[in-house]
Amino acid sequence: MKNLIDKLEKEHILTKSEFVTLLNNITPQLSQYLFKKSTVIAKKHFGNRVYVRGLIEFTNYCKNDCYYCGIRCSNKNADRYRLTMEEILGCCEQGYSLGFRTYVLQGGEDPYFTDDKMVDIITAIKERYPRCAITLSIGEKTKESYQKFFDAGADRFLLRHETADCNHYSKLHPNNLSAKNRQRCLFNLKEIGYQTGTGFMVGSPYQTVENLADDLLFIKQLSPQMVGIGPFIPHCDTPFRDKPKGNVDLCLFLLGLLRLMIPNVLLPATTALGTAHNTGREKGILAGANVVMPNLSPVMYRKKYSLYDNKICTGEEAAECNKCLARRMNSIGYEIVTDRGDYKPINIIEN
Repeated sequence: MKNLIDKLEKEHILTKSEFVTLLNNITPQLSQYLFKKSTVIAKKHFGNRVYVRGLIEFTNYCKNDCYYCGIRCSNKNADRYRLTMEEILGCCEQGYSLGFRTYVLQGGEDPYFTDDKMVDIITAIKERYPRCAITLSIGEKTKESYQKFFDAGADRFLLRHETADCNHYSKLHPNNLSAKNRQRCLFNLKEIGYQTGTGFMVGSPYQTVENLADDLLFIKQLSPQMVGIGPFIPHCDTPFRDKPKGNVDLCLFLLGLLRLMIPNVLLPATTALGTAHNTGREKGILAGANVVMPNLSPVMYRKKYSLYDNKICTGEEAAECNKCLARRMNSIGYEIVTDRGDYKPINIIEN
């Protein structure tokens, strides 16, 4: 199996059958072999620096009914909220004082936030913090909408493809949603000029090793600037409430593979990873990740943005959360940096 890791390091791609073989034969020894390589590559491009993104969860309303998600529209137990413009700008002000230079506006697909409202929010943030990056994570939109947000000043967009297999996708979502449209959105984002992020859940219901291989091949085809993966964690108010959690070790192994596939990709150690294991984010960094996303949302709303059960950092102030993360990163030899943390093409890094 080490020969396949060596091949991936050299060629940055494997065949589907090779990925399947590798994922079917994971051992602790093989993982350590992979992580030695993936951390060397991450340090070559980023040193021991970990970029922070200030996460602002500005609405938990969503028009979609995805079977795995705690803020799905049919969840009558969800305590809904929307942040005002003033509250969003207050989050940005607090984040700026803490050294954050990227804001991630994340929310459900909320029809209340029309294109015009989103343009107003993006414009207001950019006027106050022109040197900061804005990342949007607000789901599937038309290409015209994405263009409006980009023209207003949005720099990046996160849209997990969730699964590249159409049949698997249909088992996770209602019939009005399709894998093809989600993938179309991703290619539209790249065409417009966003730094584009995608990703998937590890261990989502009905997922096979072949699905994971297809996910890796799709990511290689898309060639995104960011990839976010995390273990599936069930939510008590969804049809998947009794499904098993995703495997943390498999998630870490996939992080290592992604680092070898796209050496300069921005790769978060996700909140889901930190929720699934008490040192999950540290393990993610040691597997090749280089981004963490502390929560800037007002504390009173954090528990309401419940995509899955037992989400961490729902009660800490942003400053407290940031200090905690900094200590955790320092404990494994890394440091959090106050930097926009933009994606840099290989030729720029090497020059």
